Amino acid sequence: MSYPMLLSPALKEILWGGTKLKENFPFKTDLTRVAEAWVLSGHKQGSSRIENGEYAGQELPAVTVAHPALLGEKGAAYDEFPLLIKLIDAAGDLSIQVHPDDTYALEHEGEYGKTEMWYIMDADPGAFLYMGFKQDITKDQLRKRIDEGSLCEVLNRVECKAGDVFFIPSGTVHAINKGILLCEIQQSSNTTYRVFDYHRLGPDGKPRALHVEKAVDVADRQKLIPTGRPQGQPVKENGLTSTLLAGCEYFESYHWALDGSIKKTARADSFGGIVLLSGKAVLTAGDTALELAAGSTVFLPAGLGDYTLSGKAEMIYSTL
Repeated sequence: MSYPMLLSPALKEILWGGTKLKENFPFKTDLTRVAEAWVLSGHKQGSSRIENGEYAGQELPAVTVAHPALLGEKGAAYDEFPLLIKLIDAAGDLSIQVHPDDTYALEHEGEYGKTEMWYIMDADPGAFLYMGFKQDITKDQLRKRIDEGSLCEVLNRVECKAGDVFFIPSGTVHAINKGILLCEIQQSSNTTYRVFDYHRLGPDGKPRALHVEKAVDVADRQKLIPTGRPQGQPVKENGLTSTLLAGCEYFESYHWALDGSIKKTARADSFGGIVLLSGKAVLTAGDTALELAAGSTVFLPAGLGDYTLSGKAEMIYSTL
């Protein structure tokens, strides 16, 4: 049976996490600090669970494996569920890190690489992130900077604000810093090479592991000029303004500003996912009506057909 599926997230407690995901979204948890909410996920380290309808109580990947038509032709072409969407609350600085591409990751880690996109939902005054190098750098220079603890000096420091968009291809050295709340759309991979961690200690009282040689292997060491702009321009359609945030071979993501009501048609060749960032909306398809608030995430099966969105809300729609 094909119907829009309301999802509950897998929640992650990490030392840099905060409390915004507990306080501002209706996620039920006993965790003290929630760093990440994997709101649309089929990853083995944290899968979303379906909350409504025929498949209520089941994990999303179990259902899509049993019924691959729900993924569409594009989604079913992958060995595993191909998309991962997170909400991230950085109360502290994340490590400086880099992700490999598919070829390197499959050879060394047994899973796909990681290209990602960040949509900044909120940012404290002066909040910033690191993204790519100010100038070209050699492997030896990169190793030396890591060893000396001076890596930040050669990285682009980019101040950010709500509404900014950053596309992070695999190989881009980057870090989310404290005071940022964001939505991340990425390939379904959790392979991360930690380059520098500010000499912090983990929960066990020991420094967290670095992955310097692998990071040097995969890092794009060419000069990068960051931009916080979306790839597309706003397009108005009845009660919806749609803006392409980022499109690549792995995903397309759009910012949807809803003010009123609009009928949409689900794609036949790929599933979609809607994450409500703020406001309230009702999604209706056939006999299913879902009341959505901030944090609500809906899986739209491929070929679902027509559905209607009504309300006043800000959301991100992603597909393959």
